[in-house]
Amino acid sequence: MSYYKILGFDKEPFSTSPDPSFFYESREHERALTNLMIELRLKRGLSVILGDVGTGKTTLSRKLYQLIQSQDAFICHMILDPVYNDEEIFLTSLVRNFEVEPNNFGPAILNLKEALEKFLYQKGVEQNQTVVLIIDEAQKLNEVSLECLRVLLNYETNEFKLLQLVLLGQMELHSKIINIPNFIDRISFKYTLNPLDVEEVRRMIEFRIRQAGYQSNIQLFLDRAIKEIHRNTGGYPRRINMLCHKLLKQLVMKNQFVVDEALVKEVVEEELRQGLHWVRQPSVVA
Repeated sequence: MSYYKILGFDKEPFSTSPDPSFFYESREHERALTNLMIELRLKRGLSVILGDVGTGKTTLSRKLYQLIQSQDAFICHMILDPVYNDEEIFLTSLVRNFEVEPNNFGPAILNLKEALEKFLYQKGVEQNQTVVLIIDEAQKLNEVSLECLRVLLNYETNEFKLLQLVLLGQMELHSKIINIPNFIDRISFKYTLNPLDVEEVRRMIEFRIRQAGYQSNIQLFLDRAIKEIHRNTGGYPRRINMLCHKLLKQLVMKNQFVVDEALVKEVVEEELRQGLHWVRQPSVVA
């Protein structure tokens, strides 16, 4: 039997997979998501979400995608690993995933661009739909792909952009796009995700265990344990999930009922002995 069944869960509460149903809307994530939806509805064009590894960008992208897919007025495609060797491969990927039929006569790149422009005009103007492209791990985009996106952002009417582009990436993405002429000034909304504070760590943990089916009135994570979790993870959601997963396994193995401060310290020390340095970030203050 899985540990989460023993503890009274219906499913694993601290999986690191980006399941939208386990998306905890912290103040940071709620603000980012709300602003993104406003930008998309207004068809403003380019939005950029930045954040360090583990701040929840991928889960945010899945939640955004889920919200968009639930609305008929949107057409959305998501790119998870935007590594393309050249412009033609990138454009071919977009054409294929948006199910666009390019002209087979003449230069391939020109045909692909013309097909995309025609598609965007038909959907955006004639059918009054919003075409959205979400790119996760956008720091992997090379200069050729970024230039290609810049050109696609040029497609517009007098009132709105025909393509709504959302880039989510690590902080290095900003240093890439800031040096591209006529790209950085196209950003309509830019936001940087920061780690959670202690209270939000508490709320995130509570949200995830309840979402996983925990119904007991017993406080599973004691207050001092939560403070210790925050101190050792820096408030990064991915690190919190990794540590809490290990804590629950230890809870079962030790036949304990609650996660206390001592258990957190014990698990963290074991992680450090094994050379796993995702805990105890030097910049974190208790």
